[in-house]
Amino acid sequence: MAIDNTNRSDSGTGLEISLFREGDGEGITALFRDVYGEGYPIKLFYDPAAIARANAAGDYYSITARQSGEIVGVEHLYRSAPDPCVYEAGAGLVRKDCRNLGLTKRLLEFICEEWVPQQPGIHEVFGEPVCNHPYMQKAVAGLRFVEMALEIALMPAEAYTQEQSATGRVAALLIFRSYRPKPHRIFLPPVYEKELRFLYQPLDEPRELATADEPLPTASPSAITMTLFDFARVARIAVAHAGGDFIERLTALEQEATARGVWVFQVWLNLAQPCVGAGVEHLRQEGYFLGGPLPRWFDTDGLLMQKLLCPPDFDQIQLHSDRAREILALLRQDWDSVHLGQQCGKK
Repeated sequence: MAIDNTNRSDSGTGLEISLFREGDGEGITALFRDVYGEGYPIKLFYDPAAIARANAAGDYYSITARQSGEIVGVEHLYRSAPDPCVYEAGAGLVRKDCRNLGLTKRLLEFICEEWVPQQPGIHEVFGEPVCNHPYMQKAVAGLRFVEMALEIALMPAEAYTQEQSATGRVAALLIFRSYRPKPHRIFLPPVYEKELRFLYQPLDEPRELATADEPLPTASPSAITMTLFDFARVARIAVAHAGGDFIERLTALEQEATARGVWVFQVWLNLAQPCVGAGVEHLRQEGYFLGGPLPRWFDTDGLLMQKLLCPPDFDQIQLHSDRAREILALLRQDWDSVHLGQQCGKK
């Protein structure tokens, strides 16, 4: 996708919202240093030339807010899901002396309501508002995102040292908005059929729901990749296809991640596979519990399963909406079920 010169000026405030322009990398880097010092975990944002290259390639889109020509806020769209047409909205921040101007909401409104609908290559946008406070959750309310999943204990408290807004690991809410629907069939693991039918109710794009009652296909190998985030102690394992070697491959990746000091494991399963129920059953035996569905994650839908080697932070999670609190209750119940089952199995 080519970067255009779309922008919006707010008369009377001196504010202008616009896409990335030549030379903006320096202003974005200065903004990250002003807010986070040198501690932001995505080091791209400390390299102006790398920011420019990422925008030119379409891997990142930097949307800036300027006051009197100076960048005082930024929000990003970037690729982080297996499907390159699914973009994450995040890595946003506002300069400390401009935080009473509603810039975050203005940036998100420009992205979600004005710019993305004109981009045919963006099919779905999702966000991960953190749950150590409700402010970002409130900022996206009204932008037609649907809460679908929760990532428990995703980020370390050290990521928020400068702002002193967390005392322990921080959860994140996963919210989704579809721009170009794709009708398709998904398979629901029997153990989660009731929960998933509830979670899918608010989506207005059609899906055929079937039961995932087939075994793992022994004749085909698995397609699995893992990404490690050393700073956060998180491993994300994307299972585009679960084959006969699924258990063996997963075990090897878990051992590798544990040796690197990982505390939080996330497995993304493909709900287009009728054997996904068998994969879920194995994961539950290994201590994984429900995270929630991930619309269009592989172009087809995904399912987040998660395992923690650190205490869960259920009581510290701050949620804005009733639906988000219902999701948390479902996950907490499943956590209890999985770990009770493990305790019984050890007796």
